[in-house]
Amino acid sequence: MDKNPNIHRHEKDLGVSLLLDCYGELLSETKRRAVELYYNDDLSLAEIAEDTGVTRQGVRDSIEKARSQLYLYEEKLGLARRMREVDTLINELTAKLLELRNTVGDHTEQIDELISMVKRIGTIFDWEDADVSELSR
Repeated sequence: MDKNPNIHRHEKDLGVSLLLDCYGELLSETKRRAVELYYNDDLSLAEIAEDTGVTRQGVRDSIEKARSQLYLYEEKLGLARRMREVDTLINELTAKLLELRNTVGDHTEQIDELISMVKRIGTIFDWEDADVSELSR
């Protein structure tokens, strides 16, 4: 994947939103805000420029620099990749626990305790996309 392609509205890299969630606080306020508006709020470069009082080119440059920084952080630290891996494992574990709970009647208390632990793991990372909602049944 090219880490620094030209930004075009129809070619937005939605992975940047995930990287922004992981590393956004490491960016300057100006860069973070521009990336949020562009990727999360789906504003055009012109709209961001108008809202922030910066030229369209200045906004574009800020987004490009921020994007490069975010990919560099991910390359060095790998937090987003690790979060996706843990999310996958949480979802697999959730499915297995639900399956086990439905087939084993004698150990439901222990299974419910394990389910509670899986839920806590998801909340530690504050993941909205981790599918632990089914565990509440």
